[in-house]
Amino acid sequence: MKPMRVLLLLLAGLLALLQYRFWLGSGGQHEVEALRGQVQRQQAENQRLQERNAALAAEVEDLKSGEAAVEERARSELGMVKPGETFYRVIEDAGNAAPPAAPPADPPR
Repeated sequence: MKPMRVLLLLLAGLLALLQYRFWLGSGGQHEVEALRGQVQRQQAENQRLQERNAALAAEVEDLKSGEAAVEERARSELGMVKPGETFYRVIEDAGNAAPPAAPPADPPR
């Protein structure tokens, strides 16, 4: 009966040691959860970068294939104007902007 009790205690100790390593040890459950979170963050970043790359590729293709995109870019970024066009620049003065005037009140009759 004594050897059976020693074997049972030894197996219980081994089980406790394995459970400790599973939950708290190196490569345990906490580390696995941290790695899963890191993988999810990296996948989201990869998705964002893939969308950005697709937009840039579409813009490159547009610039290669047509003059309209090049013209639009020249107008917006470089301020270029076609011959015969008139360029107007509107400057809003935010500091002196007066609120719109209220309509005049009707005189009493």
